[in-house]
Amino acid sequence: MKKPMTMTQKILAAHAGLDYVQPGQLITANLDLVLGNDVTTPVAVKAFNSMNVDKVFDKDKIAIVPDHFTPNKDIKSAEHCKFIREFACTKEITNYFEIGEMGIEHALIPEKGLVIPGDVVIGADSHTCTYGALGAFSTGVGSTDMAVGMATGKAWFKVPEAIKFVLKGKLSKWVSGKDVILHIIGMIGVDGALYKSMEFTGEGVSELSMDGRFTIANMAIEAGAKNGIFPVDEKTLEYINGRTDRKPTIFEADEDAEYSEVYEIDLGSIKPTVAFPHLPENTKTIDEVGEVKVDQVVIGSCTNGRMEDLRVAASILKGKKVKKGIRLIVFPGTQNIYLQCLEEGLAKIFVEAGGVFSTPTCGPCLGGHMGILAAGERAIATTNRNFVGRMGHPESEVYLASPAVAAASAIAGKIVSPEEGI
Repeated sequence: MKKPMTMTQKILAAHAGLDYVQPGQLITANLDLVLGNDVTTPVAVKAFNSMNVDKVFDKDKIAIVPDHFTPNKDIKSAEHCKFIREFACTKEITNYFEIGEMGIEHALIPEKGLVIPGDVVIGADSHTCTYGALGAFSTGVGSTDMAVGMATGKAWFKVPEAIKFVLKGKLSKWVSGKDVILHIIGMIGVDGALYKSMEFTGEGVSELSMDGRFTIANMAIEAGAKNGIFPVDEKTLEYINGRTDRKPTIFEADEDAEYSEVYEIDLGSIKPTVAFPHLPENTKTIDEVGEVKVDQVVIGSCTNGRMEDLRVAASILKGKKVKKGIRLIVFPGTQNIYLQCLEEGLAKIFVEAGGVFSTPTCGPCLGGHMGILAAGERAIATTNRNFVGRMGHPESEVYLASPAVAAASAIAGKIVSPEEGI
């Protein structure tokens, strides 16, 4: 009799060459993609070089995306990028994306068709869990694991337990994937899914766009999860169509699969949600926020820098002005999204409203560059983390929200509902 498995367990079993895996089991799995960026890859390259390996396991299955400090913000970041650029060139790595063809890695990799349903992906960046939106197992690892992955095409995993989130109902106006995941993190806490797989299911999944699913999977790590994952449906297959020649492998959880917890989420009951400093679990619905003035608004990042996000923000900002003294910074996720914003007139809306429209970069999200906060300043951001000092000075504050709430707040100069921004 076949033992039941979750979606994640089935993918891991297939890549480990096993018929069955169970939570807690240690396995070695074959990898479909190994990912790194300009912060983590230099360490991985040094570890790779210490292994006395001549070449990478597959030059088509490694992706390196300098995105955190690019365009290079200083001499140190320039040296880092030069180091990994030379490695990528020497090892003939196909998927090296820098200035001009770059993007924020977790927006760029799906766009390029480098991840498809059924894949196993590791990345030396914690938000690698984004690709679970495509029905893949993807998770963040350390730079040493990235080095071993580049050399061998394999990684070890402890098979995670799973939590099932049954999504029901329909989203209300101005409520997005960002509000859904902030609601869930507020409910279960930043360690509520510690080393577990967050598996989303139910008829409510069809309510979510692919951009919304990417946002939810992206922030699974903010609940401590090993990965987040969505079932593959028509929207998934439509998204990958034309992006790749590879055939997807669709895995479905068994009906009697075991979960450590099961939560039912009524999408219709979720309101625009804001995470207060200094943890993503410190959530309040928009009607509970009160008077919170802000100095800076950041719209973009690997969480919310996709077309749907920027269209929503532009729909609120069109014909309006950012409040005097408020800094609005908009970061599209990739060069293609940047171009599309130009073609659709969104860039014009952002600039005419009094914002700046930047080249794709992770810069402000991690307090790297292009929007650092000073002591005592507050930002509302569509990014994924609001830890102490995350976007600059340790005495600054970061509030996390959706693009709709962020755009409305830029006009008001304080955190308000999207309705108030119109």
